[in-house]
Amino acid sequence: MPPPTHELIASPFLDEYLVLRPGNDNGVQIPLARYLELSKAASAGADAPQWLIDGAHQAWGIDLPAHRPLRDTVLVRAPSPYGMARASWELNMGCDYNCKHCYLGLKKFEGMPWEDKVKLLDIMAAAGVLWLQETGGEALIDRDFPDAHAYAYDLGMMLTISTNGSQLSKDKILSTLTERPPHHLSISVYGATAETYDGFTRNRGAFDRFIRGLDAAREAGLRLQLNVVVAADNAHEVDAMVSLAESYGECFVFTNMSPTIGGDSSPIPEQATKYLRERKPFTACNAGHTFFHADPFGHASICKIGREPHIALMQEGIEGLKRLGGIADGLQLRTGGCAGCAFGQKDADGKPGGCTTCRPMAKLYQEAKAPRNMYCQHPDPEPVR
Repeated sequence: MPPPTHELIASPFLDEYLVLRPGNDNGVQIPLARYLELSKAASAGADAPQWLIDGAHQAWGIDLPAHRPLRDTVLVRAPSPYGMARASWELNMGCDYNCKHCYLGLKKFEGMPWEDKVKLLDIMAAAGVLWLQETGGEALIDRDFPDAHAYAYDLGMMLTISTNGSQLSKDKILSTLTERPPHHLSISVYGATAETYDGFTRNRGAFDRFIRGLDAAREAGLRLQLNVVVAADNAHEVDAMVSLAESYGECFVFTNMSPTIGGDSSPIPEQATKYLRERKPFTACNAGHTFFHADPFGHASICKIGREPHIALMQEGIEGLKRLGGIADGLQLRTGGCAGCAFGQKDADGKPGGCTTCRPMAKLYQEAKAPRNMYCQHPDPEPVR
């Protein structure tokens, strides 16, 4: 594939205008007038303005050429009437691991042909998506991942990748990510030793591939975010997992499991009770309004949890996204198993009520017959005697 053509992205983002550098955490907010100046310069083949040259040097230490068309180094994204700033995309639900805690349940390796993947990414770009999470299953085992990542990058998206890290040492994957760096790699940590990691993932040799992947990504200069997943089978190594994660990058710890997307309770017993964290009251979410999720078949939903109703984007096209806001509002209002509950409503002072998850997530917990304290601040009723 040809090398990328831009070093910076200038783009609308909700009510703001940003200049970003792929693979870098720094960004520059600019006023509308300067965004319009960049847009005009890109269209006319004019040189980069001096203020951008100075700003790029200060923010990222790069020297944009002073006498070269702006469009040779800066991709200026057009405004979108659809207002979708972020999205996530499951390239494929297949995975090379078989973890018992996984919220996806049955992970079939299936999805769209390449032509439809291109169509989906074009829709996302036209909808205004600036930040895209590439996920799965395991996104990096999809045969189209390198081309899909490159295509999304060249459309001017800031990419994050959720991965188990098992494929990161492979030449094709590493060269793709080095040439077109994601904002960061979000890598799950399931153990600090081969015995625990391989047992957790039910995949012999997985730990060795995981460490090789981490080492290769770090050597390539990719930004790493490590997510330590604490469950019953690896909780005895939590301190060692955190130490391992911190030696490679930024570390976050996750302990609370959710049912599968089909409402199966099987992941819940995998929790390490000692490490569970109390959830804060749920307040609000932009799902379906400025964010959406796409599954491997191009079905757009408000998020990974609230998958129904969905929009079949391959059939409806981009106009279907206009219905997601109404779907989101309906899903959040639907009471389901909480019919008649007044605790979830905000009080007179506007303080949140008893729900500690959104309604779609609470619905999954209810379908899984989970204890109420997993999604609600109010205890289960006393049994009738």
